[in-house]
Amino acid sequence: MQLLSINIGSARTLQLGARSVSSGIDKASTARAYMGPLGLAEDVVVDQKHHGGPDQAVYVYSAEDYAWWGERLGQAQAYGTFGENLTFSSFGPGELRIGDRYRVGVAELEVTAPRIPCSVFAHRMKDPQWVRKFQEAGRPGFYARVLQPGEVRPGDPIEKVPAPETYPTLLEVYRVWFEKSPQPETLQRILAAPIAARTRANYQERLRQAVATPEPNP
Repeated sequence: MQLLSINIGSARTLQLGARSVSSGIDKASTARAYMGPLGLAEDVVVDQKHHGGPDQAVYVYSAEDYAWWGERLGQAQAYGTFGENLTFSSFGPGELRIGDRYRVGVAELEVTAPRIPCSVFAHRMKDPQWVRKFQEAGRPGFYARVLQPGEVRPGDPIEKVPAPETYPTLLEVYRVWFEKSPQPETLQRILAAPIAARTRANYQERLRQAVATPEPNP
């Protein structure tokens, strides 16, 4: 595995219907970047309510997933189009799990959450149906916390250190996000993993609601 692209965003104003929204989703490649606890130096995170922070410091996508999308969209997408900070050649063997670690050159990341599509992403792709398409594709990429800071460059080797198999897969966490009534046992299993703080808060509340809801009479 190899780091193929490093992508840094700057704030731009987008028009979403009647709303004007500032976003850093539009990213440009760079030859090197320092990756610290809050992500890549000089990368702008505008919507700090939903993005960024130590548990979602970096967003990562893979060239394999870009190739899959290229076939379905009828044209290749440039790395960084999906707003990722780092483009890996692949995510490596086995299923991608919460808690998986990736050594990228001298730096190290830990997988914390899947990317949930939004209206800004749909605007970026110029497709009003994009949120649904991205959800159904099941190729969300992942957010990560930075365990070991350091400078990264395209061409850096990547080593995967798998998480325990008791941790949920990234795809499981992603699919549960869209379920109306997930099972309490599933939520508890996810909450036992090192997931991102925003994801944890969402699933803790859903677990509280699930436990408080009485079982229907047979």
